[in-house]
Amino acid sequence: MRRHKQKGGDIVELQTLLLAMSIPSAITGFCFWILERKLMKRQQAEEKKDEARRQNEAIVIEGVMAAITLGEATAKAVQRIPDAHCNGDMHDALNYATKIKNKHRDFIREQGIDALYSEWR
Repeated sequence: MRRHKQKGGDIVELQTLLLAMSIPSAITGFCFWILERKLMKRQQAEEKKDEARRQNEAIVIEGVMAAITLGEATAKAVQRIPDAHCNGDMHDALNYATKIKNKHRDFIREQGIDALYSEWR
């Protein structure tokens, strides 16, 4: 006995098979799309926080430098007062503040240069 397949039946079976295979794929693709959107939003939020941290760090550094500069100016002004009788502590503190300010400035400059060159690597 020879079996004859109907062309219409083969097409229906193929369509059913394709439909059965495409539904899980579509659901999986949709889940990955949702997951990707959530990850992108989280990444954008982290980038905003990082930028805010960088800005805060820059403001703190500027504030420290301003405070040291103000301390230096105050120490120099006090030294010019004839009746102030500045002892060695004032001179030592002024020298130390100047040394630290310059060391900090040099460090920041080196970090900036390193950051510029690391972009090119």
